[in-house]
Amino acid sequence: MVVTRRKAAALVLVAMATLGAGAAPAAVGASGVPDATAAPDATAAAPGAMPGVVLGVGTGADSEHGAAVAPEADVSHHGHVLLWGSALGVWVRSENRGPSNLADVTVRVRTSVPLVGRQEIPENCMQTGRQTVLCRTGELRADGTEEAEGRQFACELQLAGKPDEVVVRVDTLWNGGATDRNPRNNDHEVLAPATGDEYVF
Repeated sequence: MVVTRRKAAALVLVAMATLGAGAAPAAVGASGVPDATAAPDATAAAPGAMPGVVLGVGTGADSEHGAAVAPEADVSHHGHVLLWGSALGVWVRSENRGPSNLADVTVRVRTSVPLVGRQEIPENCMQTGRQTVLCRTGELRADGTEEAEGRQFACELQLAGKPDEVVVRVDTLWNGGATDRNPRNNDHEVLAPATGDEYVF
């Protein structure tokens, strides 16, 4: 079959349209490197202005349509609480068993008894209500190479009165939008009688 120049040009145009030539080209900076800031912002918004984590682009049908899919991670919190007088000690260690790394995680600590007075909490924590404290873990890498100080925190909380017991709830408030198929190891409820003993979760 003989293909004229006009037919060849038409075939090229059809091929370009099929491959998505109509899509807008990526922005290029002065250095000739594509400008990443020109891409749509895929950052997950965090409650309480906590920092987000950029979602990755998946494979298969989702990536073909340019849809951002959430990473998958397994966050866990473990530690202990102890109550003596009006003081409640809370120690929490957070880990990520992957497979995706997480830029940050917000741990929520809630008490059944209201908090009063000055709270002894780390710089990466803040009191957000009469019975709630939020703490940031920092980066949680799936391979466990992060510094231990970035994954653990200890608080000495002052409670109203001198309760005989307190219920402490520790869970994940925000993980950057990651899918966690094993939430049982990051959602704990502990009853701590006023014995001064450690109650582990």
